[in-house]
Amino acid sequence: MSGAASEALEARIADWRRYLLARRTISARDVDELEDHLRERIADLRQRGLDDDEAFLIGIRRMGDADALSGEYAREHSDRLWKQLLVAPASEPAAASGWRDAAVAIAVGAAAGLAFKLALTLFGFASDDVPSEGAAGALMRTLTLYVAPFLVGYLSWKRRLSWAWIAGLGAGLALLAALVAIPPFSPFGQTSVLAALHGPVVAWGLVGVAYTGGRVRSSDRRMDFVRFTGEFVVYYVLMALGGGVLLGLTYAVFAMVGVDPSPVVIDWILPVGIPGAVLVAAWLVETKQAVVENIAPVLTRIFTPLTLIMLVALLAVVSTAGTLLTVDRELLILMDAILVLVVCLALYEISARDALDRPGWFDGLQLATVLAALAVDAIMLAAMLARIAEFGFSANKTAALGLNLLLLAHLAGHVWLTARAFRARRGLARIVRWHTAFVPLYAVWGLVVVAVFPALFAFA
Repeated sequence: MSGAASEALEARIADWRRYLLARRTISARDVDELEDHLRERIADLRQRGLDDDEAFLIGIRRMGDADALSGEYAREHSDRLWKQLLVAPASEPAAASGWRDAAVAIAVGAAAGLAFKLALTLFGFASDDVPSEGAAGALMRTLTLYVAPFLVGYLSWKRRLSWAWIAGLGAGLALLAALVAIPPFSPFGQTSVLAALHGPVVAWGLVGVAYTGGRVRSSDRRMDFVRFTGEFVVYYVLMALGGGVLLGLTYAVFAMVGVDPSPVVIDWILPVGIPGAVLVAAWLVETKQAVVENIAPVLTRIFTPLTLIMLVALLAVVSTAGTLLTVDRELLILMDAILVLVVCLALYEISARDALDRPGWFDGLQLATVLAALAVDAIMLAAMLARIAEFGFSANKTAALGLNLLLLAHLAGHVWLTARAFRARRGLARIVRWHTAFVPLYAVWGLVVVAVFPALFAFA
């Protein structure tokens, strides 16, 4: 950033601050917090290729709770610059950048697909012979490694990470590969399956480092990654559904002419397309971020009340299930999945809100949902402890117990801070910081399971 450009940007931020403070509707401390958010957004937008004026104006348009004031400021003081965003000199570089990003994402996605295809061949899945159990177990544990490096590389390129950060991420991926590929796992033993389940969590943590541009201490950037994760899942599911419909139509058309497309579909389209779609989904989130952010609160408001109903019904079922020792293991796993869903709903809702928003009626509904989830978690923890006392520790029970303790702490913190926000009529900033500080712990726990559990439980 040139000196003149920096001075002009600082002057615009100072003018914006004066405008908000003059309205006397926001305290000086809140304006300071808003300015921090604005500077984070400006830095992110500049990394994406926008100039200072564009980054500043788009940043104040995205200020959430302050949209009314920031948008009014933009209309009253920045009409000329908003018009510049719509004319050809500004739009042509953006269009060129969009085509370049799309081409890079498709190329990297194709490379990920080919890497997965090569792995299938090396492990013996591309031949008519049945692969060995050892090969199947190794492929199960290393699935993430055929996509994560390409996604990390693409985001590192997008964020223009330094070579030091790239080297660090590469070392992290290499360590993960060594942990899941080298130890003498039993092919489908407990520790092997746990490594396969927790390896992707660790890899997604590395993806998060790349997405934040190395600014892992920034609460705003971590929350942006939460948004990215949710939006990525939405896009990938939509692409999978669309791809399934397209493949069904393809089979129908080829069947009419007496041709079986199965060899091409099974040998090439699925192995290359499924990993490649990960990169395409990431590119779509980056390109169409604002559209999916509007979907996030809608999805949350649909599924939160439904989840509350399900939790209340589940509590009734569990309370009549007999002693804790008779609770089925499958029900405990189902409870784990439900608790993860509740955490995701809370994160998704918070990610769609501004930190200065004050809690409303929907936050009360979500608080009831989390309280019901905590009740379920208490029953599940009691059941797990009873099983451990009766039958002893195992890799599966210990991993489930650790995850439940994490979920318990995460949801309990959400309840405590939400209740305080209701009582003091404060904004959601502390809740946002709690969630963004806690989310990385899941990646840390995943690393513990992958790195420590195999040796601790003798690779059983």
